[in-house]
Amino acid sequence: MEKLIITPKTKIFDLLEDYPQLEDILIQAAPPFKKLKNPVLRKTITKITTLSQAATIGGLKVEELINKLRTEVGQANVEVVGDEGENYVTEKPSWFNENNVAETIDIREMLNAGDQPVHEVMSAIKKLNDTEILKVVAPFVPAPLLDKSLSMEYKHWLDKKDSEEYWVFFIK
Repeated sequence: MEKLIITPKTKIFDLLEDYPQLEDILIQAAPPFKKLKNPVLRKTITKITTLSQAATIGGLKVEELINKLRTEVGQANVEVVGDEGENYVTEKPSWFNENNVAETIDIREMLNAGDQPVHEVMSAIKKLNDTEILKVVAPFVPAPLLDKSLSMEYKHWLDKKDSEEYWVFFIK
């Protein structure tokens, strides 16, 4: 059976299934990846998170992460890869008004329980009125969630509170 070719679109789950030895490399690359040791998170979040999204979560350049992993398994390095993650809004937008926050969802508890929060958050966004805002509290940059919201053309603002707390505000 042929081994997986590592690309920015490779899911973390698939990567670690084919190359379990890369777990330590990922964890050394960025502190947020220590969560890979949690068996519940490993079985859930890793199935939807790509290496490109993981690089964003870890504050790494995608090509550096990809090439580090590829080198470890004997694959040739790649040149510059896509700029995914650079579409995230990190400056306070003009539409933001704290008084319009209609609901807050803390996804840290869901993640720790092994649940995937994407569907619950997307459902909550769909229920918002035009001026209402949803606040999401996360332990890292929730790249899969942000990418999904972008694909549905929802607006967001990613506000980093500290290295283990991020607030994301969504509006239709």
